[in-house]
Amino acid sequence: MDIRGRNKVNPNFNMSSMTDIVFLLLIFFMITSTLVTTSALDILLPKASGKTENRKSIAVSITKDLAYYIDNKKVNETRLEQDLLVLLAGKESPTIVLRAEEGVPIEKAVKVMDIANRNRFKVILAVRPK
Repeated sequence: MDIRGRNKVNPNFNMSSMTDIVFLLLIFFMITSTLVTTSALDILLPKASGKTENRKSIAVSITKDLAYYIDNKKVNETRLEQDLLVLLAGKESPTIVLRAEEGVPIEKAVKVMDIANRNRFKVILAVRPK
């Protein structure tokens, strides 16, 4: 009398479904990484140790030729405070990321900090890591 189970357990592991999942994840991350764009100007920041926080805030950039930008929009130096007030009106904790290019006179960066101080905006100075 031959009493054996008809269902035999195969101890081998099939990797084909695992490779399908890995390829789908790879394709997903490749597609989503191309959709991420940075909204920053190409300026050379000064070096310092520390970390710049990345929050939803307004970036004020000052280039070597003393041009002011709010995010990517060029603004006049005289209209800087009015434009910042309009953009940061109604925000709970208004924050400005100051991106002064290397070689910009300190007076220009202090002017932006003074505007932030008068209007009680938080200022974060963006730097390059060492």
